[in-house]
Amino acid sequence: MSQKFLDQLFLKARSHYNWKNKNVDEKVLKELYDLVKNCPTSANSEPMRIIFLKSKKSKDRIKQYLSEGNVEKTMTAPIVAIIAYDSKFYNHLPKLFPHNPAMKKVLSNPPDKAKTTAFRNSTLQGGYFMLAARALGLDVGPMSGFDNSGVDKEFFSDGRFKSNFLCNLGYGDESKLLKRLPRFKFSEVCKIL
Repeated sequence: MSQKFLDQLFLKARSHYNWKNKNVDEKVLKELYDLVKNCPTSANSEPMRIIFLKSKKSKDRIKQYLSEGNVEKTMTAPIVAIIAYDSKFYNHLPKLFPHNPAMKKVLSNPPDKAKTTAFRNSTLQGGYFMLAARALGLDVGPMSGFDNSGVDKEFFSDGRFKSNFLCNLGYGDESKLLKRLPRFKFSEVCKIL
């Protein structure tokens, strides 16, 4: 893998909070999803659902649910992606995992197992989402500082989908980045047994 690609995805990639006034074309959002949908999830369950907020009107709907420190960075982002999960994802398993119809029952019972599977795998897909966005030349600003229940009522009124986290997307203003924060060393957090 080229150093340029490693830099773009990991080594020089940063979480952005300041954005250039540059439109993100819908074609790029479709390309982004087309990359993410091919990444692995448990039993190909694909529980992640995304709402892309692009218009001022749609972003105004989420504003009241943001933590104070997240308002400006979110309202100025070209795109705000609500990364959510389908709490009844298992209903789609006959289509997505047709060679083993029993997986619908396996992943839906007990209900806590379904919730854990949906949350875990939508989080996994959210990670793919951010890497795919970076691969397409976008910058990301993921966050969890918001009122999940408020966002869920506002955007998912039937209660089936649940918000996981938000991810601002666009073209970051490199001139306003903070110095990279410290990271753990391998020896501090990893063991090889």
